Amino acid sequence: MAYESGNAIPGPDAPGPAGPEPAGDGPPGRRRPRRRALRITAWAALGVLAVGGAGAAYLWSHLNGNVKGVDINAALGKDRPSDAHNGAMNILLLGSDSRAGTNGAYGKGISGARSDTTMVLHVDKSHKKASVVSIPRDTMMERPACPKPHGGTVPGAHQAMFNESYEVGGPGCTVKTVEKMSGVRMDHYVEVDFNGFKKLIDQLGGVNITTSQAIDDNDSHLKLSAGKHTLKGEQALGLVRTRHGVGDGSDLGRIQLQQAFIKALTEKVDNIGLLGNPAKLYDLADTATRTVSADSGLASANKLLGLAKDLKGISPKNMNMVTMPVAYDPQAPDRVLPLTKASQQVWKALRDDKPIPKSAVQNSVGDKGKSPVTASA
Repeated sequence: MAYESGNAIPGPDAPGPAGPEPAGDGPPGRRRPRRRALRITAWAALGVLAVGGAGAAYLWSHLNGNVKGVDINAALGKDRPSDAHNGAMNILLLGSDSRAGTNGAYGKGISGARSDTTMVLHVDKSHKKASVVSIPRDTMMERPACPKPHGGTVPGAHQAMFNESYEVGGPGCTVKTVEKMSGVRMDHYVEVDFNGFKKLIDQLGGVNITTSQAIDDNDSHLKLSAGKHTLKGEQALGLVRTRHGVGDGSDLGRIQLQQAFIKALTEKVDNIGLLGNPAKLYDLADTATRTVSADSGLASANKLLGLAKDLKGISPKNMNMVTMPVAYDPQAPDRVLPLTKASQQVWKALRDDKPIPKSAVQNSVGDKGKSPVTASA
């Protein structure tokens, strides 16, 4: 289903939710999120309207020019799952671990980039509830043949690590891989970079979390004692990149941290009082739109705002977050394999616009144990 948003800039009752998040680090198992930038884009309307007249038009066109877009539909053609056509929506949320430019400070150089974080956001037809399915980056799976970003085709692979799809074919190949794996059509994709994520968190004044245990990870440079913390940009990025400091040191523990951070970030965006500060609203919107890359169907401030309005009613308590059911690969303990039957239950729930059954994830190593991080006031 193609998403359409309104053409007019909304008035002062304009709402706002969801966007994305960051990426990860070194060897096997790493990833990270990025999601709530879209909600901030909604606030841009208020800041722009406060400026008024020709100034408003100029500022709004400036925000439109910030967002980078990729025409996924043209790249993938017609060999895709069918549209839902019932008002439900599926958005692929990506975080890449490119070390280009200043991002090199967050890990050793690698050739190209990989999808450090991949989440499927399913918004139900009422747009009041959502399911988020994290796909572990170290999942061994069948990768389909994909179009290259600048022409040509990447051949498929029988046993490939999931995050390599981004490295060999960019976001289009990751979308193709997820659609082939799940049978769920991605209506949109959204992506954010390291530095934009940090700046956004700093501009928000930090995000409040509570840790049930100390976290000490030399790779992500994060050291937190047990208790309450307000994480600014650098620490927030460290948290969503941490894997050695929690759980079994794999990507699965990091996914738990990322999911907890997304809920904390959602609460921060919901509760922050910025309506009386148009200048700050605009600065946040400027950073958010510079941080986001998206498919061409979302690659403008107006369209992101329309999506944010649609997602307004989804609170953290109405967001069910799971990891695609997996088991450790007996041939390679630092890799995971999909639990076929359980994974299909998850994807079928999304295709049918139904809640994900708890039984689908109960035997998955990705949803064992409690996250050591929760949102706090």
